[in-house]
Amino acid sequence: MNHSIIRYIICRVLEFQALFLLLPGAVALSYREEAGWAYAATAAGCFLLGWLGKRLKPKSNAFFAREGFVTVSLSWIILSLTGALPFWLSGEIPEYTDALFETISGLTTTGSSILPNVEALSYCNLFWRSFTHWIGGMGVLVLILAILPLAGANNMYLMRAESPGPTVEKLVPRVRHSARILYGIYMAMTVLLILLLLLSGMNWFEAATLAFGTAGTGGFGILNSSIASYHLSSQVLITIFMILFGVNFNVYYLFLIRRGKEAFKFEEMRYYLLIIAAAIGLITWNVRGMFDSVWEALHHASFQVASIITTTGYATTDFALWPVFSQTVLVLLMFIGACAGSTGGGIKVSRIVILFKLVKNEISHMLHPKRVTQVRFGGHVVSKETWRAIQVFLFSYIVIFFTSLLAISLCNLDFTTNFTAVATTLNNVGPGLGLVGPSGNFDVFASPAKWVLMFDMLAGRLEIFPMLVLLASPAWRKG
Repeated sequence: MNHSIIRYIICRVLEFQALFLLLPGAVALSYREEAGWAYAATAAGCFLLGWLGKRLKPKSNAFFAREGFVTVSLSWIILSLTGALPFWLSGEIPEYTDALFETISGLTTTGSSILPNVEALSYCNLFWRSFTHWIGGMGVLVLILAILPLAGANNMYLMRAESPGPTVEKLVPRVRHSARILYGIYMAMTVLLILLLLLSGMNWFEAATLAFGTAGTGGFGILNSSIASYHLSSQVLITIFMILFGVNFNVYYLFLIRRGKEAFKFEEMRYYLLIIAAAIGLITWNVRGMFDSVWEALHHASFQVASIITTTGYATTDFALWPVFSQTVLVLLMFIGACAGSTGGGIKVSRIVILFKLVKNEISHMLHPKRVTQVRFGGHVVSKETWRAIQVFLFSYIVIFFTSLLAISLCNLDFTTNFTAVATTLNNVGPGLGLVGPSGNFDVFASPAKWVLMFDMLAGRLEIFPMLVLLASPAWRKG
């Protein structure tokens, strides 16, 4: 284990955190809010620690898989610990555990909140809360890779450890250029959404904060009513962009280089859109009697399906009041999630599709033992390494899910609340059902349960393995 290179990268992360904190500090200056001092102090502390630590150059630039996993895990933990300080120091979230829960929920683009009254926060804290979604959406290490060369040819290990999905491919031969392309697309789409939301009638603060939440598929709103109070045109725009940000960003790269025909051949995207269309149709049919017209039912069904499958978590209505059938469809979408290589969470459509194909292949083999068949996905044969990785991921996912469910059940809340609380945090969705539904919050849990759910959020965002590697003693051994 090369501890020196890990320390060096984490120090660079702290310097970037200082830059991130300057934005809410500027918002505080704009609105003349006293809470701005908390951002200035935290930014100064992060920069000082990063600068001092960076002065000790790494003894070696050797950087491999275990360094990548450990660096990414520690970076996200440190970003969370420091990012929570302004909430706590400003006094607007008095308990540090609650401030940390809110920050981890933001950075992991989960959107689960412990706040009963969001509108009581200052503008700078509301901005930071939403901006953490944008920071975590594409990944902090990906941003650093786009700007700074960190670990030579081996920096792909950082990108693989942080990027969601079964596999991560370089868009161009150099990882740094791939990271720049990804962040360029991400920023361009975010700016476009901000401009469109401004045209729909929002002010700059509303447009920016809600665009950050949509782009990062996070879901923190600035109103207690989430998105319900905004104009229909704003809701439609957010629906469309939630779906767009749930698509693999490789698709947009192909459009960018004028290879659109190849983009439409992405098998995962076709299944993703098919699942969305089917879920919207089923829910619209099921809730049509609860609204004044079928079109209104279609609108709310479309918004909630897009919000849940992309793990954004915004709401235009309290879907906890919908029929059980519709609630069940939404819970299933929580587990499916968005596409690999997007800003969305969940198990990912690609894994679900490959697992179904593996089952079909196994049944075929049982019926025809002598027949040699191959599982293909996206026009390529699925390798045994990918099979094994998906199976291990799913097993680890199930173990973490039910261990977490058992642990938080000690709070003695109802099963629906507990089950969906774990589902929504491990899949980075946001709202669940029961006491943690769209009209509720996670403050109903005791502090130990919140720590379990915070681990789930980090594990879900980092695709489980980086957090497990962090806990494994062999990862820390030298050599």
